[in-house]
Amino acid sequence: MGPFKQPPFSGQSSLNHFDTYYILKHVSEKDENFSNVSPFLVEKAITGSVGTVTSTKLMRSGDFLVETHVTLNTSKGVITCGRLLNLSNEEITQELGCQGVKDVRRINIRRDGELMPKKHFILPFNTPRLPEYIKAGYVRCSVRPYIPNPLRCFKFQRFGHSKTNCRGTLTCARCASAGHESTNCTDVEKCVNYQGRHTSFSRSCPKWKVEKEIVATKYKNNISFPEARRLVKALTPPDGKSYASVVDKNHPVYQTTHRPHSNHVVTMSNFPSTSKSPEPVAIASSFGTKNKNILPKPSSQTSAVPPDSQDSSGFTIVKRKNKPKISSKSQSTNNNQIKTNTATKFWKKSP
Repeated sequence: MGPFKQPPFSGQSSLNHFDTYYILKHVSEKDENFSNVSPFLVEKAITGSVGTVTSTKLMRSGDFLVETHVTLNTSKGVITCGRLLNLSNEEITQELGCQGVKDVRRINIRRDGELMPKKHFILPFNTPRLPEYIKAGYVRCSVRPYIPNPLRCFKFQRFGHSKTNCRGTLTCARCASAGHESTNCTDVEKCVNYQGRHTSFSRSCPKWKVEKEIVATKYKNNISFPEARRLVKALTPPDGKSYASVVDKNHPVYQTTHRPHSNHVVTMSNFPSTSKSPEPVAIASSFGTKNKNILPKPSSQTSAVPPDSQDSSGFTIVKRKNKPKISSKSQSTNNNQIKTNTATKFWKKSP
């Protein structure tokens, strides 16, 4: 019997991970190469077996040189485990390497000018999909997605690139002026990206919140940044506008609120005006209570009504008719009469 192989834990992956570059060869008995194969078929085969790649080049030998995509074929997760607090990063990486962990980075916080390690760890994985959990010895640690902050250039103060790859001019992060840094700046705060009354690195900036949502969409759905940006922009209204503000509030439909069988408000924007001041008249509701809203009573002398406006002459005030009250004596007499008639109906004479 051979050596015992420990099976992978449930929820974990045991895929064979490829290197950054590798050569794809065509195995054939007739010494054929990829030059005679459909390029669409080759692309589908590479994507289905490897995943998203950066580039594919056909070499002189007829083989393919494929460069795998670094970010789309990897993922980052966060675990929380207090039992790993006193262990070094090298030891944790060595012990978790069989579960697809490439490196370990500890999350630290600054307190009183000193960095203090926390029990949270950032783990890069060799798989595009995060495992549900990992096993740190006998401890089971749940893995959640790692969502970093948006990348902002410390030189140009724009999002999407770093200082090392920046070609822009030096811009102050406090006053948004060009030519100096924000270290000794005392001018009025102004954001470069949103033009608001806050600094360019403020987390209350609406532009920063949109970029944060783009980063979260990218890492949660495991897609590229351009795709995540298109998805977020499609669901985000333009700057300074909302979907509710687009609706025209001056439309006549929004000036009249109609609620049947309840007290409702009727506006007089569509009724003709009168020369005399109107007198308030109460409108009776369907529940027998008087409505608090009032309508003006039309007078005999009215102004000329334009042909396009509505005429209120056809409206009449409906008053609820109260039922006549029946006295207790007459009601008792009627009840006795009904009982007498009923008894007479079922009475039979004896033979």
